[in-house]
Amino acid sequence: MREVVIAGIGQIPVGEHWELSLRNISARAVQAAKKDAGGLIPEAIYIGNLIASVASHQSNLGALVTDNTFLEGTESYTIEAGEASSAAAFRMAYLAVASGWMDIAMALGMEKYTDLSGDTMDEPTKLVMDYDYEVYTGQTLTSQAGMLMQRYLYENPKADRMAFGAFPLIGHINAVNNPNAMFRKAIRPEVYEKAGIVSSPMNMFDIAPYADGAAALILTTPEIAHKVGHPLVRVIGSDVAIDTLALHDRPDPLAFRAAGVSLENACSQAGILPSDVDFFELHDVFSVDGVLSLEAAGFAPRGEGWKLGIGDKLTRKGDLPINTMGGLKARGYPLGATGAYQLVEAVQQLRGEAGENQILNARLALVQSLGGPASTAVTHVLERMPG
Repeated sequence: MREVVIAGIGQIPVGEHWELSLRNISARAVQAAKKDAGGLIPEAIYIGNLIASVASHQSNLGALVTDNTFLEGTESYTIEAGEASSAAAFRMAYLAVASGWMDIAMALGMEKYTDLSGDTMDEPTKLVMDYDYEVYTGQTLTSQAGMLMQRYLYENPKADRMAFGAFPLIGHINAVNNPNAMFRKAIRPEVYEKAGIVSSPMNMFDIAPYADGAAALILTTPEIAHKVGHPLVRVIGSDVAIDTLALHDRPDPLAFRAAGVSLENACSQAGILPSDVDFFELHDVFSVDGVLSLEAAGFAPRGEGWKLGIGDKLTRKGDLPINTMGGLKARGYPLGATGAYQLVEAVQQLRGEAGENQILNARLALVQSLGGPASTAVTHVLERMPG
């Protein structure tokens, strides 16, 4: 396996891009990544997407993207892994370069949620669930998350409900200085406490907002990338793990098994312990998912992940900074494109390009994306190369 580095990154602001099409947003991310990589041209593009065939009435995204970015004829196709689709696309690009099959590959995440309107806007988000036994009976991802949080509080009666608020509070604080974030305004604890209930006991701030977005990364070898003009970030761990599709098929729904297995394997590849990383970009689509992800990763014992939300343990100056550019909650949640944004933001930190959100001397990053109710988990470990 060859050494693989990230030579270029590109992204557009996450938000409601009513005036742009799927081809517009993808072209902007692709061109930005190519420019950042010093003009390197990918030999293959792996596209992470979840809802385009339903929301935008568009499949065959490989042809759409290459035709619209002056890359006609380049090998390109879609990778689907729920909301972890672009993280899986990044893994495919990594494996293509590491294996020697490709010298330069691109991972692209793209999603156009606002191509939907009215009552149809929630329908595509249910695609990641078990249709026969969950969707058909009226469940949604939000209602499931509410039940998970309720179960967590029942099994752990000492848990402080307000400690879950640390996740949206940290996200919104970090998004203030992220020019690509959807919500660039901090919120006060009392605002969180008084927010309206959406799916008891979760309130509106416990849920990440769906949005449009596109982000891209160009991967290659250090020998090819040595002249790009900015610090290089190396991929030293990559793994995917799968759990049951439906929550009711799991012996313990509060154990994010796939998340734990994927993270352990990625860290083992990298030759590190999770505690060695400088920050963790986790999948905080719901606040309870943040708590369960931290427990699955081993940063807290079972039933005690909520304690990390007390004090400043998860802030940039704490023991384990998380979601340093706003996370899904405040940067916005572009569904299948989410993993690409998480990886781009991790690269910004490791290059020292995170501005006011910069973590001092950041060297190791842990990035995890989840598909469905943690049915699919994709984890990567990134390292800033010396020099």
